[in-house]
Amino acid sequence: LVALIALVVGQRFGSRPTGTTDVLDGANAQGPTAIAAPDAATGAVPAGGMPRAPDISQLTPAERAERLYDRIMREAEAGKADEVHAFLPMAVAAYEMIAPLTLDQRYDLGRIGEVGGDTTLARAQADTILRQRPTHLLGLILGAKAARMVGNEPHARQFDVRLLSVAPKERAAALPEYLLHRNDIDQALAAATARK
Repeated sequence: LVALIALVVGQRFGSRPTGTTDVLDGANAQGPTAIAAPDAATGAVPAGGMPRAPDISQLTPAERAERLYDRIMREAEAGKADEVHAFLPMAVAAYEMIAPLTLDQRYDLGRIGEVGGDTTLARAQADTILRQRPTHLLGLILGAKAARMVGNEPHARQFDVRLLSVAPKERAAALPEYLLHRNDIDQALAAATARK
């Protein structure tokens, strides 16, 4: 499973500066194709060249999980539900390899559940976050999202009320995950305020 995750993530992300490498162009059955390395000064790939996938075998499980999370969020924002569902099992497996999960990682896993339509996963992560820190902004946001996924608007509004009441104090705590997910927090606060 780790090898599968490494293969998929490695094929899909970034580039590693190297010299020119020959690869078989299987799509066009045209034999070897030169892949040019990015320019060292600008980082740009020369015209006609493709960046080479990074060697992710050296990544930690947390780094692999983060890359899969980023990929799933990009695909979800682009409306590519089939891609989200293709990467969902790999992402969940990647997060299962991390122990224990931080609250930020739990939020990421819950968001993966949300965009993938897995209400149980989203709700479980929200509950776990809020058990550890009942006023955690990301836990409250995820709880509201999970409630809305099942059409429980009254319960979602309870999360909204709690979110609005604790936001000033929680934001002052300046937790690292609050900085990473500032846009999610800003959007959730604006939406909760509009629903009042």
